[in-house]
Amino acid sequence: MFFDNTYIQLNAKLYHPQHVDSLPHALAGHFNAPLAEQLQWTAQEQDNWINILNGTAFTADYAPLAMVYAGHQFGQWAGQLGDGRGVLIGQILDKENQHIDLHLKGVGLTPYSRMGDGRAVLRSVIREYLAGHALNSLNIPSSNAVGFIYSQQLKIRREKLEPAAILLRTSDCHIRLGHFEWINQYQPELLAEFTQHCLKYYYPECLKEEQPILAFVKQVIDRTAYMIAQWQLVGFAHGVMNTDNLNITGSTLDFGPYAFMERFRPNWINNHSDHQGRYVYQNQPSIAHWNLWVWLNNLIPLAKAEQKEAFKQDLVTCLEQFEPAFLNYYSAGMAKKMGLPLHDERSFDCGMAFLRILQTEQFDYTTSFRHLTEHRYTELRDNCINIQAFDRFIAEYQDIRRGQEKLLDTEMQHANPIYILRNHMAQRAITLAEQDDLSEVERLFQLLSQPFTRQAKLERAEDLAPLPIDMPEIMVSCSS
Repeated sequence: MFFDNTYIQLNAKLYHPQHVDSLPHALAGHFNAPLAEQLQWTAQEQDNWINILNGTAFTADYAPLAMVYAGHQFGQWAGQLGDGRGVLIGQILDKENQHIDLHLKGVGLTPYSRMGDGRAVLRSVIREYLAGHALNSLNIPSSNAVGFIYSQQLKIRREKLEPAAILLRTSDCHIRLGHFEWINQYQPELLAEFTQHCLKYYYPECLKEEQPILAFVKQVIDRTAYMIAQWQLVGFAHGVMNTDNLNITGSTLDFGPYAFMERFRPNWINNHSDHQGRYVYQNQPSIAHWNLWVWLNNLIPLAKAEQKEAFKQDLVTCLEQFEPAFLNYYSAGMAKKMGLPLHDERSFDCGMAFLRILQTEQFDYTTSFRHLTEHRYTELRDNCINIQAFDRFIAEYQDIRRGQEKLLDTEMQHANPIYILRNHMAQRAITLAEQDDLSEVERLFQLLSQPFTRQAKLERAEDLAPLPIDMPEIMVSCSS
C-alpha cells in the first residue's frame, strides 16, 4: 500500500489517536481481492490480510485515529458523536492516484463510544460488506470493504450473544456533514482550516474558482442529489439518514438497517427504530435536502460580518439547485430503466404510471423492471387486478418506444439488475457464517459482482423470487 495520510495532519482536537483491540483467535470471513488489487496491496499484504484487519500487522505508515463529529439524529440535535467503534487507520493511494480512506470497524472502545462497547457483530459486518459490494457493482457511489474477520471466542451482546467481527471499510471520504456541526458547536476557530482541507483533498478544482466555498457547496449538493437519485432508481432505502451518516463526496456511508425494496411500497419502514417513518424510501430526497440545509447553516461563520447576509443568500441559491439536480438525474435514470427516450415529454409520466401499477398491485420492484426489460408483458398483465390500467400503460409505452426498441432495450439491460441483495439472502449468509460456513457469503459476493448478467450456475430460485403475498417484509434493527 502507498500511504499518504492527510487527516492526521489536521488539528489534534478533531480526533483521538487510537489503539486497536484485536480479536482473539481471529477467523477469516471474506477477502475482496479485486478491491485489494485496486488499492495497490502487495502480494505480501494480501497474504497477510487477516492480521492487517486485526491490527496486528500495523507498521509506522499506519496512523490509527478515531474521528470526532456531531449530528442530527432523526431530526434532533444529538450533540457530540464520533467514531464509537471505528478507527481511521490512514489514507492510501489507489491505482488512479485517488486518496482512499482505510477504516476499521469493530475494534474496541474509543473516547466517542458513549454507551457502546466499541465492537461490531458478525451479522452487521456481513450486511455492510455485501451491501457496499452490491452498490459498487450497481455503479452507485458507495463505501466498499476489503474484507472482514470474526471470532467465535469473543461474543458480543446485542439482542442476543453474537460473534464479534471487524470490517475494513474503504471510502473516498469519511468526512461527514456532522463534522462541520461539531466544529461549529465546539471548536468554531477550526472551521476555516477544516474547510480548506476539504477543498484541497476532495475538491481541488474549486480552489481555482472565484468563490471556492460556493463552488464546493455546489459540488456537494450535486453529488448528494446524484447519489440519492441512484438509490431511488434501484429501490435502496438507507434507513438512517442522520446528518452524521452523509459525507461530503456523495458516496453511501454507514450501512445499518438498510434494505433493497422488494414490494414497491414507498412508505415502507425498514428500520424498526424509525417510529415516525422519517427515513422511508419516499422521503430520502427531502431528507437529503434537509441535511444539506443543516450543513449549510454551519458554513455561515466562514463569511465576514459585513458579508454574512449576502453569503446566506448565496447558500440558499445553491441549495435551490438540489431539487432540479435530483429530478434531472432521476428522470434520466428512469428513462433508461423504462427503455424510453429521455427527450420525449411523455416518457416521465409513462414511468410514473408504471410505478403506480407496481404500488397498487404490490409488485416486486426489481422483478417487475426485469419483466419489462425482457418484454414479459403478458406475465405482468396476468398478475394485475386492474388489467385496464395496465393495458392503458402498455399501449402508451409501446407507442413511445416505436422504432427505437433495439437501442432502448440495450439501455434497459444495463439499468435493471437481475440480482439485488434481498434481506432473506443476507440473513441466510449470516446464519451459515455464524456456524463457520462462509460459502453463502462467497456465493453472494460472486453473484452480486455481476448484477446485470444472468448467472444460472450461481443463482438460487429464492434470489429471484418475490416475497409471497402473505409474508411481511423484514424490518431491520439498528443494533450492530
